[in-house]
Amino acid sequence: MSRFALAWLLALLAATAAAEETAPKPRTAADVLAASTPQDWRTLDPENTVYLELASGRVVIELAPAFAPKHVANIRALARENFFDGLAIVRSQDNFVVQWGDPEEDPEKKRVPRKAQRTLPAEFTRPAEGLSFVSLPDPDTYAPEVGFVNGFPAARDSKSGTAWLAHCYGMVGAGRDEPADSGGGTELYVVTGHAPRQLDRNITLLGRVVHGIELLSILPRGNGPLGFYEKPEQRVPILRVRVAADVPAAERTPLELLRTDTRTFADLVEARRNRRDTWYKVPAGRIELCNVLLPARKPPS
Repeated sequence: MSRFALAWLLALLAATAAAEETAPKPRTAADVLAASTPQDWRTLDPENTVYLELASGRVVIELAPAFAPKHVANIRALARENFFDGLAIVRSQDNFVVQWGDPEEDPEKKRVPRKAQRTLPAEFTRPAEGLSFVSLPDPDTYAPEVGFVNGFPAARDSKSGTAWLAHCYGMVGAGRDEPADSGGGTELYVVTGHAPRQLDRNITLLGRVVHGIELLSILPRGNGPLGFYEKPEQRVPILRVRVAADVPAAERTPLELLRTDTRTFADLVEARRNRRDTWYKVPAGRIELCNVLLPARKPPS
């Protein structure tokens, strides 16, 4: 090799090494969150937050009035008349849902709301217009487009002009019988298994658990049909359900949620689409709606 060729090769290798050293390293999800700013986070609205109190601790539920305004208003009314106090978790179906309500089987003896409604018209979908919809880049099996609205996993269809919430892990819905308008919030469920997206647009989703989901997901599975508890002693008593706005400020659970309309959230999605953590060898290059991380944290001191 001539001196000229050798010099050229050495210069090329040096330039390549320098470029590799200066090129930005792909960020992990942890890197993205560590670099977030206070403006990337939001606090919970106490009027749209519900506390489900169990002997094992508190489950914090954020309500979604943009998608189910009548059901959300009814949940507030039920909580404010202490409807759920003393009722129970009656069902824990493996890889599916946990459900709570009145365990009384006799319809004539079931607890009746005093002022709240027992049933409401279904709120399966809503007009897509007017929503601040943050789309994900990858296709979805169940909807033409998926993404997030105010932190809630959602889908929309431009042809029909409708949008709806998606049955991801932690989402809360109103149980119903066969008629679409037979639910109202007196019986609620939370998704604790693989996302049952086939339920989308078939049940009214009205919120999501943002803290304490482990208190529900670890419950023993029911042995009865659909995971219902067959014996009264298997049920988990509900101490009380309260709207956070009605709880003294000092007794509320302080939480901040990552806003989904920020560059930080977009970077977080990309970091999870293409995992660059040292453990990963083959990045997926795509992500499914219900696998998107929705971070919550205690406010920094």
